[in-house]
Amino acid sequence: MSFGKMNQRIEIRHNSPSKDPDGFLVSIDTVLATVRAYQENRHGNEKWANMATFSTATSLFRFRMIPDLEVTDKMAILSSNERFQILSVEDVRNRGMYLEVLAEKVEGSKK
Repeated sequence: MSFGKMNQRIEIRHNSPSKDPDGFLVSIDTVLATVRAYQENRHGNEKWANMATFSTATSLFRFRMIPDLEVTDKMAILSSNERFQILSVEDVRNRGMYLEVLAEKVEGSKK
């Protein structure tokens, strides 16, 4: 993966519950890392058709491995003011250089 293709800046976030000063439970987003990534949105090519098990995945992200940070499916990605929930994380070719993340776009509820 060339550095030129990783032109999307993303934030990897972890959502954790916390108590406010009045004792109520609120959720806090903690930014764990800000990195450059390659983003590919879902479309009808053969590669996406073969990933039928992840039918809810709407985007694929590839970025360099982050030292001392284990990216899990409990985290979310913020990219271009859009939030994506991580569905799966895979080490590309098991070399410890790049991560490939399948994620689902989180849509707000409409009333």
